[in-house]
Amino acid sequence: MPPRVVSLADEADTQARYENHPIADVNGQVVRISVMTEPYHWHHHPNSDETFLVIEGELVIEFEDGMQVLKPRQLLTVPKGVRHRTRPAGARSVNLTIEARDAESVS
Repeated sequence: MPPRVVSLADEADTQARYENHPIADVNGQVVRISVMTEPYHWHHHPNSDETFLVIEGELVIEFEDGMQVLKPRQLLTVPKGVRHRTRPAGARSVNLTIEARDAESVS
């Protein structure tokens, strides 16, 4: 069976306020697409880094001591254990997140 082609446009086609689902599994890492129109809560991952790659809109990643704003085609990795929360800078953001398949999320 040939590998499956993933259409990011199709995967991001949702009216949900927050949608986050896996689209690929690579060497123990899961790639998720996240579509958000509202903030996600404060959390951290004690056993995995988390990488964000913005596809559409802008993504704000808040930390306890500051924040970063990512524009389309920008990438940032949050080290494991670092408390953060995400939100769209405008009406909507679409981004890929990459983390260990067994990543824990602690609020």
